[in-house]
Amino acid sequence: MKSLWTELRPLLGYIAAFSFFINLLFLVPAFFTLQVFDRVISTNSHETLLVLLAGTGVALLILLILDYLRTRLQNVVGVLVDERLSPPVVNAIVERAARTPNGSRTEGIRDVAALRSVFSANGLIAVFDAPWVFVYVFVIWLFHPALGIGAAFSALLMLALAWLNDRISRKSLETLQSEGRRAAQYVESSLRNAEVLQALGMTQRLLVRWRALQSQIAVMQTSASRSTVAFAAGTKAVRQAIQILMLALGAYLVLSQQASAGVMIATSILLGRAVQPVEQIVGSWRTLIEARAAYQRLRELSKDFERPEPRVVMPRPVGRLTAENISYRPPGSDTLVLSNVAFALEPGEALAIVGPSAAGKSTLARLLTGVRAPSAGRVRLDGADVSYWSREQLGPFIGYVPQDIELFDGTVADNIARLDTVNSEKVVEAATRANAHEMILLLPQGYDTPVGEHGSRLSPGQRQRIALARALYGDPQLVILDEPNSNLDGAGEIALAQSMGSLREAGVTSVVVTHRPSLIAHVDKILVLAGGHVKQFGPASEVMRDMQRQAQAVVDQKVA
Repeated sequence: MKSLWTELRPLLGYIAAFSFFINLLFLVPAFFTLQVFDRVISTNSHETLLVLLAGTGVALLILLILDYLRTRLQNVVGVLVDERLSPPVVNAIVERAARTPNGSRTEGIRDVAALRSVFSANGLIAVFDAPWVFVYVFVIWLFHPALGIGAAFSALLMLALAWLNDRISRKSLETLQSEGRRAAQYVESSLRNAEVLQALGMTQRLLVRWRALQSQIAVMQTSASRSTVAFAAGTKAVRQAIQILMLALGAYLVLSQQASAGVMIATSILLGRAVQPVEQIVGSWRTLIEARAAYQRLRELSKDFERPEPRVVMPRPVGRLTAENISYRPPGSDTLVLSNVAFALEPGEALAIVGPSAAGKSTLARLLTGVRAPSAGRVRLDGADVSYWSREQLGPFIGYVPQDIELFDGTVADNIARLDTVNSEKVVEAATRANAHEMILLLPQGYDTPVGEHGSRLSPGQRQRIALARALYGDPQLVILDEPNSNLDGAGEIALAQSMGSLREAGVTSVVVTHRPSLIAHVDKILVLAGGHVKQFGPASEVMRDMQRQAQAVVDQKVA
């Protein structure tokens, strides 16, 4: 954020400079009016009128050019904010969502849009124009002290209205934004379970809950809008009243021969220009409040921005994986999901992680990929902490199939290629290694078949096999599979077992979370988890014999 402001500061300085000259040129119409009434009409001089008209025309032309340049510069600043913030914000959102899947995922993107829009709105120009209120008041004071006092009182009244608007509406507007985001997130999260809603007849109950949230928001929105609209309308009415009163005061001074008619008209023009920025600020107050709240949230999110630090580029790993007494406690929880888990795998070895539900198997798989950081201990790949590697460097060396398969909107080839430029040879090679090539060819358009949003056009088994091909894309050296056969049929499970055998032969280190013996037969070691603790770890044959012995003992005890 600091580097962004360093880049924006000169541009905002240019906008301020343009605003200075634009407001200076806005004095020209007032002085033109003053000279026409006090000099041209009284002297009946056509030459003076033509000279004044020509000079005013040049000034207005310069004003047009400067105003155009300022508006264009505003758009440049908005685009720059979007270009500089969007990449790190998306990276931070992805990283935070990976650590806390239930957290907000799109709020930061909306905040960037809000911040960009405020730089392109009239509210920003009004902020730069507001200090000129005092200049206009001073010029009016030079015309006549009584008019200056009236103008100063008018400006103070308008500023007081803006301050009062802030005091009254700030909290309600911030609460309204927060509740609006919560309602939108509730609907987004519920729509991910649309099948369950429809199948179990829960749609109406969801609608009732959503309407309850909307009713609360509507009440708050009505209250906030009432005060905002009231202040906007009141500000306009006060502005009109001020101009009428000032015009009346000027007329009185003209009648009492204390000022000229030109002073009266010029004062009215300058006063209208003086109170205009304050009125614009009041009208744009909600946008400014939203932008300020968005900026505060982005500052908080910026703590997750990656700091570009020069690091030594690590060589391609050979696949030596070590877990050194790793423990994990989810954020906001006091319960350890994993405690002192330790094991080591040599390059090319295959490990099966087994255990009952809620034993911490999927959490351990995520820790091994480096998606989440352990609360204690280290996960090392070839002796280097996985957190030391940048995700761009480590990603191509890792293959990962999560328990919940997510495909991205695009073609089958796009997903296998990990959203990179499709290299047909590598895509087909990865699908062949995953034994999914024949299955993909049977799809309507083969590798060019669109998968739909979240892979909705494919069956769960097809999604799982394509996810395996994606994991094997680019010849990774460490492959982690979390329940990769949960949706597979018999043919798919055979293909998966053959792929695991091929990985062992190729010297690829692999870790698989599974309950099925068909995959356990293709591993070198087994790790048994229960309650987040390691119950057994060792060669597959020994652990299997111990597990069978324990199971037989339980059966014998029940029989007895």
